[in-house]
Amino acid sequence: MSSFFSRVRAGLAKTAAQIRDRLTDRGDRAAESTPDAGGARTATSLSEIEDALVGADVGLPATERILLAVKTAGGTGALRDRVGDEIRRVFAGAPPPLDNGTRPRVVLIVGVNGTGKTTSVGKLANLFKQQGHSVLICAADTFRAAAVEQLAVWAERADVDVIRAQHGADPASVVHDAAVAAKARQRDILLIDTAGRLHTRANLMAELDKIRRVVSREIPGAPHEVLLVLDATVGQNGLVQAREFMSVGGVNGLILTKLDGTAKGGVAVAIAHELKLPIRFIGVGEAIDDLVPFDADDYVKALFTDQW
Repeated sequence: MSSFFSRVRAGLAKTAAQIRDRLTDRGDRAAESTPDAGGARTATSLSEIEDALVGADVGLPATERILLAVKTAGGTGALRDRVGDEIRRVFAGAPPPLDNGTRPRVVLIVGVNGTGKTTSVGKLANLFKQQGHSVLICAADTFRAAAVEQLAVWAERADVDVIRAQHGADPASVVHDAAVAAKARQRDILLIDTAGRLHTRANLMAELDKIRRVVSREIPGAPHEVLLVLDATVGQNGLVQAREFMSVGGVNGLILTKLDGTAKGGVAVAIAHELKLPIRFIGVGEAIDDLVPFDADDYVKALFTDQW
């Protein structure tokens, strides 16, 4: 068992328990209930599965898609396998952005305050370094002094450098300096932490657009990824944040944090189904190595293996 999968399974334990507890001991027999005269399963045969998925915050649209696929699919495999197969197809419909080989690759991190954004930047730097990449962090949240100090602590733990500026400095200016430094130092990845912002704050969104323009002038195609950090504990409410950031912030991927603290881990399926946004990384604990690449197979196994 890979160390990543071990962390994912542990991080999704509450969601897995939520699914398991909502199912009766009928298990797979619910899937193979007596067909009606037309040969179809009765409407109640999948009702427990529907309840379990909705309870885990998969959401109604994605749940309906999964149930329809299970009802119409051929074969006699276990119900959990058919459900898992459809969930994998949901995630396959939201592929990650392509890496065109440009170096440094610029990853811009955005989101509202309180989602674990700055912490995720530090953990992401550690993950990339463990994968063999050279990393530089840009502390572009210049309005919250605590954010810069917090990021500096995480960067020290990950043993990566940080480009920072005085409190209140122009964030775009810091980003410019970081882009120049990343090129000069031949870094593989430039991670940019930005101030927490709400989509309703026009001035902060304009600042984000300025950051994007500045970095694109220094590094072709940058930012190559704009990752929105969402707190999994808010469940379906995170969809609202994601929709708005997609429309104004150019978001093309997600980091889903705090999965270990919620039974709403099914929101990952809702996001992929409704927004077609790839989940790039997930937070499954507080340790520095508890931010892991999202893998649909690991996710499905963690929720459905030996659960019902």
